[in-house]
Amino acid sequence: MSDNRIYIFDTTLRDGQQSPGAGMSFEDNLHYARYADLLGIDILEAGFPAASETDFQIVHAIANEMTERNSKMTIAGLCQLREEQLIKTMEALKPALANNRARVHTYVPVDPHLMEASLGALAHDKPRIIAELHRLISLATQEGFEVEFSPEGYSRMANHFDFTSDLIRSAVAAGAKIINCPDTIGGASSLEAEHYFVKKMQAHADLIKQEFPQSNIIWSTHCHNDFGLALSNSIHAVFDGPARQIEGCINGIGERAGNAALEQCIMFIKEFGSIANPHQPYYTEIHCEYLQDISDFVSSKMLPRQPHSPIVGENAAKHTSGGHTNAILKNPLAYQPFDPKMIGSEISFVFGPLSGGNHAQKIIQAQGYQCTDQEKAALAQLIKDFYKTRRKGITDQELMDAYLILRAPIQLEKISYAKTNEHTTTLSLEGKFFDQTILHVCSNSNNSALASLAQAVDAVFPGLEIFAYHSNSGGHSVNADCHTHITIKNNQGHYYQGKAIDSDIEIAALKAFINAVNQAYIEMNFKNKEIAHA
Repeated sequence: MSDNRIYIFDTTLRDGQQSPGAGMSFEDNLHYARYADLLGIDILEAGFPAASETDFQIVHAIANEMTERNSKMTIAGLCQLREEQLIKTMEALKPALANNRARVHTYVPVDPHLMEASLGALAHDKPRIIAELHRLISLATQEGFEVEFSPEGYSRMANHFDFTSDLIRSAVAAGAKIINCPDTIGGASSLEAEHYFVKKMQAHADLIKQEFPQSNIIWSTHCHNDFGLALSNSIHAVFDGPARQIEGCINGIGERAGNAALEQCIMFIKEFGSIANPHQPYYTEIHCEYLQDISDFVSSKMLPRQPHSPIVGENAAKHTSGGHTNAILKNPLAYQPFDPKMIGSEISFVFGPLSGGNHAQKIIQAQGYQCTDQEKAALAQLIKDFYKTRRKGITDQELMDAYLILRAPIQLEKISYAKTNEHTTTLSLEGKFFDQTILHVCSNSNNSALASLAQAVDAVFPGLEIFAYHSNSGGHSVNADCHTHITIKNNQGHYYQGKAIDSDIEIAALKAFINAVNQAYIEMNFKNKEIAHA
């Protein structure tokens, strides 16, 4: 290859679905393929066609649809080194041949322990394995298929370096164009020095380049994450080795502890590709702005994603610390390694115990309400006190609910009313009534408790009138609650509807009226005028 483009091989639909609980429906597999195409994935391993008729149909359907869309994405299918599986895989991929976008991916174990477990007696007949690999790859390449070969368990080949060399020679001689060197068991580390699989990859790449100078092989790596090193090993294979293809899954799903997370690999190369090689930077042709969407799809349809997952996790661009929030409000990248918009995400904030006045002010003002610099700290503390048992934070809506309660001029702790035979109505309210903590009204008329309260409100907040009043039973028994709706109108012609439920019809009416009055007062006094009633 003439440059340092890194091809992205997505095995979410194959290795990813081998995770317990990660299997998707037929249609969801197709839906994922459309996401992958939008993202610009280079090679999509659509499945293991020989595993079942359903798997065959999924791979065939994806190959067919992507061909009809004239997608640039190569469709791959995995098979063991068995002729019947190879034929089945080629049949599934056949639609993609029309655009030369069909890849057969086959493998043979080279890890001594894996060979014994997988191949049985055949493990001791290495010449036969080498010959069969050449025969079957030749069969596929003669039919026009691109072929990728993986020496399974490559990172644990031990004393099988020469055997692995012979397999790779055989594969390349038969027409294979991609050689994948996997850390199948996820146990590789750069601390292994000369035994590190990347060192062996480079040795094999040098050997093949010497023996097949015109071959132009793409070297690939497929790393599992059992020690949490899948990203590191994948990047080492590129920056310190010959790899120009990285294999992995979105969100890092896959067998056992999963595979290299493609979103991490892609963003790592984007961030550090030019640092690793300033004269010829490493790069991908992935459309990063779709990473969040495809990650969300995998989290929804396959396996739930951890909130703290790097790059795409729910918390990756979410902040709650007061100090962080203040800095980010001034500079969005103050506490972010990259702009989340690059992957189709946004910086967000969670209001919690560590949040400060600036955070509260931002949320309140974004909702169209007033919060001055002088009061923001006090309001933030009152809101935290309101949710004092919520240590994990609150939503923006919950913050606004508290804000509206705190701004309300009438706040009930206790309310009662009484009527006498002398046509006297008394009303008592405890808590907050504008600038009073107790309201006591005594009316020597036939006024209802609601009328008495309306008079008391008019004395301090004039200009309101009851426009509509409706109550109905919430059930059919004598113990049913009363559901009351009261609509009031102010002198500017704006309407506010209050709602309340209580077992007492008069109390329900009083509460509904108070609810409406609070709305009117808050809007008239604390709503930003330019967006009120917009």
